[in-house]
Amino acid sequence: MKVDTTAPRQKPARVTGVAHLFAATGYSVAGVRRLWQETAFRHIVAALPVCGVLLYAVGARFSDYCVLLILFFCLVAVEALNTAIECIVDHLAPQWEAFARDAKDLGSLATMCLLFANGVFLGAVILRSYGLT
Repeated sequence: MKVDTTAPRQKPARVTGVAHLFAATGYSVAGVRRLWQETAFRHIVAALPVCGVLLYAVGARFSDYCVLLILFFCLVAVEALNTAIECIVDHLAPQWEAFARDAKDLGSLATMCLLFANGVFLGAVILRSYGLT
């Protein structure tokens, strides 16, 4: 017997206390599993060690690695939100709709802004390492 995964389900019972921490961790792990299906996320994850090696090659400071990780996690968060927007929009508008295009374009813009922020940061560290700032 095949189960319909698109059919509405009952809302799960509210979890509180310490059990909530474990439940929230499970939800986050499920989110990472879902996000891993996105090519853009896999590219982001692949770029992190490349950026780390680049920082090492230019003699970056410990604080530079910290900023890189902060920017990386911000980028992952925005990519997750962008993916969530796309999932909702695809559900609400299976056919092409102007609002769907706009929502997806705005989510993409948010991701691109953080990609640029990462690039500006890496560029600044590289320029500093060569004494050009």
